[in-house]
This record gives sequence, structure tokens and C-alpha cells, in this order.
Amino acid sequence: MVGNHIKDDIRSGNLDARSRVRALCQDWFPIDYPYSWYEDITSNPRFYSLAAVYDGVIIGLIVAEIKSYIKLNREDRGILSQSFSKQTEVGYILSLGVSKDHRRNGIASLLLDNLISHLTTVEHVDCKALFLHVLTTNSPAIHFYEHRNFRLHSFLPYYYSIKGKCKDGFTYVLYINGGHPPWGILPTDYLKHYCGLVYRADPCSLPLWVWHKMQGAVHWVWPGIRRIVVQNTTAVFSFSS
Repeated sequence: MVGNHIKDDIRSGNLDARSRVRALCQDWFPIDYPYSWYEDITSNPRFYSLAAVYDGVIIGLIVAEIKSYIKLNREDRGILSQSFSKQTEVGYILSLGVSKDHRRNGIASLLLDNLISHLTTVEHVDCKALFLHVLTTNSPAIHFYEHRNFRLHSFLPYYYSIKGKCKDGFTYVLYINGGHPPWGILPTDYLKHYCGLVYRADPCSLPLWVWHKMQGAVHWVWPGIRRIVVQNTTAVFSFSS
């Protein structure tokens, strides 16, 4: 069963839930968190905590924190375009894992789907991105997030301290509710964003003339954009040679 909120178990007196969460996290991640961290993620309302339960035992969980963009650490503040307000919400995945005996059954995807569904409701329409940090050596996790359309955003040298040794990390981001990263000088980023909106739009939800205008604009703009990009690229290579 997916959908058991850990906080409900704690409130109902099932303190074994917190111990189970701690045991799973210690098995999944080589980072030693203080016990207060487990108390926070299983009781503090600012965290979204959801567990997958089988035969009454927690076999997987996802924990995320939703906060204002302005409260992010310095290394994470480049994930959103500056056009968004500093009070814009972002979601940060602190933990996502499944016990070894129950992996490759789609449980991690179900947990992530529940979180994304939560963040794309009317209540969290101002949440524009969901991001996480991952060890550069954690290939299975990287593959999982890339398969779920998370983008590699940045490289974080010496980000983790594990058993006295510094390890590198990556930042991965999934943009939701119309969110997008900072755009460059060339107009291709703008075009890709709005082409995506056109592609995902439901023609039935738009007046027919608006739909045709949007499609026509894309077909008209794209050749010109290609010419600009090619010309700029050619100029750079000519200058370099």
C-alpha cells in the first residue's frame, strides 16, 4: 500500500514507525543524521512524508520540504529564472528510497507520483520546481531521476562529507506548474518553453482560432531562430580560426 502518512502513525502512538524510517535511511544513505532529523521529518508539518507499507511494515518512503525560493541555500538559488518572485515555492526531496527486497516494483515511482500530484494541486500552484541532490557515484538514483524527466542542473564539488571524506554531488530539477530555469541570451530557450506549452496544450480547451494562431506562430518563428543560431555559431567559429 502506498499512501500511509508517517506523521499519522507517530500521532497514533506507533513510535516503531520512526525507528523503521531511521533504519531505512541509514541503510540507503551513507550520511549520519542526528536523531532530531528523524523526529522532524516524521512530525514537523513543513515536511511532506509518505510511506509505502507492506504487511504493516514500512518498505519505502519519500520525504520532501516545500519552502520559499528565498530560503534556499546559495548553491540552489540558480534553479529558477529571476522572473519568478523570491516567495515562489520550490520542493526539495530529502529522501526517497525502497527496501532492497522490494525494489524494481515501481514503488519509488508511485511515491514520487504522489508527491508531484500534491505539488501540482491548486494549493501549491505557486510551486515551480522540485529538486534534489545526489552523489555523482549513485548511478541507479541518477538513472531513475533522469527517466522521470529531472534535469541535471549543476555539479557540486565536495558537497557531501561522508566518513570524513568529501564527495561530489549533482543537483537535479523537475520543473512544474510553468516553472523554468534561467534563460540565456539566445531566444531558443524562450522558444523551447513556449513550444512546450503549445505541445502540452489541449486544443479542445482553447478557442480554435487561438490554437491555429499559436501553431502558426511557432512555424513562422522557428526557421528564423534557426538562422540566427547558425549564423551566430558560424561567426564564433570564424572568429576563433
